[in-house]
Amino acid sequence: MSEGRNRQTVVPLLWYDKPREAIAWLERALGFEAQMIVAGDADEVIHSELTFGDGAIYVVGPSSVGHGGASPQQTGGRNTQSIHLNLNGELDAHFERARAAGAKIDREPADQHYGDRVYTCSDPEGHAWSFSQPAKAMSVEEMARATGRKIETPAGG
Repeated sequence: MSEGRNRQTVVPLLWYDKPREAIAWLERALGFEAQMIVAGDADEVIHSELTFGDGAIYVVGPSSVGHGGASPQQTGGRNTQSIHLNLNGELDAHFERARAAGAKIDREPADQHYGDRVYTCSDPEGHAWSFSQPAKAMSVEEMARATGRKIETPAGG
């Protein structure tokens, strides 16, 4: 983000074959807001910043050099990451918005035994997204019992 704006500590950068279409879709389907788009030669997107709540992502096109990234479309649909967003509520409405905009639904909204309600989807170029909202407040001990998994936390945390 530019000077005078809050800068997030961790910001995923996603490569898209058609970044302008991706930015429009991310705004319409998932609720992101474009804050900045930097155009290069031939009006390609060489950098953009989108926000969602207090988080952000960068979206760039294939001509952005120096990182060797690729859209999942260029890797046979393979992802090496998934972007996860924590919602404060309205997960089911968010899900319906994403589905109506053409998201490929990988997992419908469902309450999880660890206390969250979750759904997952893929965008038109195949990037993986997951969304959650708290469904039930649970302690670490309760989550461990519910999942049958050992959960480690920092000493005193």
